[in-house]
Amino acid sequence: MKLDRKDILKALETITIAGEGKNMVDSGAIANVITFGDEVVVDLVLHTPAMHIKKRAEDDIKKAILELVSPDAKIKINSKVEVADKPEIKGKMIPGIKNIIGVASGKGGVGKSTVTANLAVTLAKMGFSVGILDADIYGPSMPIMFDVEGEKPVSVTVDGKSKMKPVESYEVKILSIGFFTAPSQAVIWRGPMASKALNQMIFDADWGELDFMLVDLPPGTGDVHLSIVQSLPITGVVIVSTPQAVALADAKKGVSMFMSEAINVPVLGIIENMAYFTPEELPENKYYIFGKEGAKDLAEDLGVPFLGEIPIVQSIREAGDYGRPAAMQSASPIEHIFDEVTRNVVQEVVNRNENLPATEAVKITTMAGCSAVKK
Repeated sequence: MKLDRKDILKALETITIAGEGKNMVDSGAIANVITFGDEVVVDLVLHTPAMHIKKRAEDDIKKAILELVSPDAKIKINSKVEVADKPEIKGKMIPGIKNIIGVASGKGGVGKSTVTANLAVTLAKMGFSVGILDADIYGPSMPIMFDVEGEKPVSVTVDGKSKMKPVESYEVKILSIGFFTAPSQAVIWRGPMASKALNQMIFDADWGELDFMLVDLPPGTGDVHLSIVQSLPITGVVIVSTPQAVALADAKKGVSMFMSEAINVPVLGIIENMAYFTPEELPENKYYIFGKEGAKDLAEDLGVPFLGEIPIVQSIREAGDYGRPAAMQSASPIEHIFDEVTRNVVQEVVNRNENLPATEAVKITTMAGCSAVKK
C-alpha cells in the first residue's frame, strides 16, 4: 500500500502535545512528513526536554497513523528538542547534594508523608546518603514518624558560618519546622514567612554529602510549592495518590503544575497508596476499597511512569505513629513492597539524569498562579 502524505497529516491533526492547545500540525510540532510506499518518516520538534512528553508524543503519532491511515505502515520518527534560551538561573544548588526529589500530592490524607519516610529509610538501607526536608509547613509530621519529636537541631560552625545541623534518625538527616514549634502550636504564617523559614532550612543548614534529598511538600499546589521550585533546581517529583476519583482529580492537577511550561520539573512517576486491603486471616484476598488501579490508569493517561502500589496495612500506620517507618521491618512483605517502589524511583532518577538536562530553578514574579510563573 502506498501512503498518502495528506492522510498522514490529517491523522496527526487529531493529536495534541501535553501543555499545548493546538494540534501537532497547527502548532508546528510536525516539521516534515515524507512517505515512501508503505514507509513514513515524521520529523517531530518539541519545545520541552521532558522525556515523558517526548515518549507520549511518539506513541500517539504511531497510534494515529496505524489506526487512521494503515495498520501496515512502517513508521520512523525523528525527534528534536528546541528550547528557547533561558535567563540566568535564580535558584542555588546546595553543595554536596546530588539529587533533590519532591514528594507531592494533590490532596491531603493520601499518605504522602508516610511514603516519603519509607522511601527515605529504604534508600538509606540501600547504602545511599539521604536527607528529608519537611516542607509541609502547616502539618509537619517527620519528627513523629522518625521518633525525634523532642529533638532540636544544634548549631555548628562551617567555614566560619553558623549553620543548623539536621537531626539524624535511622541514618536519615531531617529538618522540619516541627523542631521549632510546640506539638500543639499551630503555624499561622502567610506565604512570605513560610518561604523564609524554608530557605533557612535549605541554605542555612549543614546537610553534608547527600545522594538524595527528599522534600516532603504540602498537599495541593500553592505558595510553598512555588517557593521550593524557585529556591531549588528540583531533579524530579514523585506524586502520591490514592485510587479514588476525588484524589486522582487533585493528583492530576499536581502533575499538570509540575509539567507546565513555566515550571517544567520532570515528573518521575506516580505511586498509588492504599491500593487495596488484604485481611490477615485471608492473605490471598484483595479488597479495593477506594477503587482499583486508579493511579496506575492516571499515570498511563498522562504518559508518566507508574512506580508501584502500596496496600492498606495496619502496621504501616502503626509504625509511623510509633516513629519507626514500616519499611524497616526486616524480611516483611512491607519491606519488599517499599524496596520495589524505591528501586523504581531510583531507576527513573537514573533515566532522568541520563536523558534530560539539569533542572533549573524558576523565577516567580507573582503568586497569582502557575500562569504567572516564568523561567
